[in-house]
Amino acid sequence: QVQLVESGGGLVQAGASLRLSCAASGRAVSSTALGWFRQAPGKEREFVALIKRSSGSTFYAESVKGRFTITRDAAKNTVYLEMNSLKPEDTAVYFCAARFRSSAYIPGRESSYDYWGQGTQVTVSS
Repeated sequence: QVQLVESGGGLVQAGASLRLSCAASGRAVSSTALGWFRQAPGKEREFVALIKRSSGSTFYAESVKGRFTITRDAAKNTVYLEMNSLKPEDTAVYFCAARFRSSAYIPGRESSYDYWGQGTQVTVSS
């Protein structure tokens, strides 16, 4: 059984930074593709970032490219989302998700992932 636990959310002002963590148990993060999604009030959940399991390649939504960075620490079995220059429109619940299947997939599609965390709230005030 795989568990993903997010932490690091909070209330910050626009322009500030936050680092979200996603601690995984049950499988090594190096054996998964890990993604971050977010869901703002009244909106659908949207893709934010992905780190691939084999190459460690990263992919980002256009809205966060250049501001957010996804990394992983195999020793801590944890994936991070470093968020800089935060904007009020970044306000959302942030979820991490893990994929263990080795077939081709679309990173931005929720159905591509096998396990989800419970989410952590990020609120950015103007």
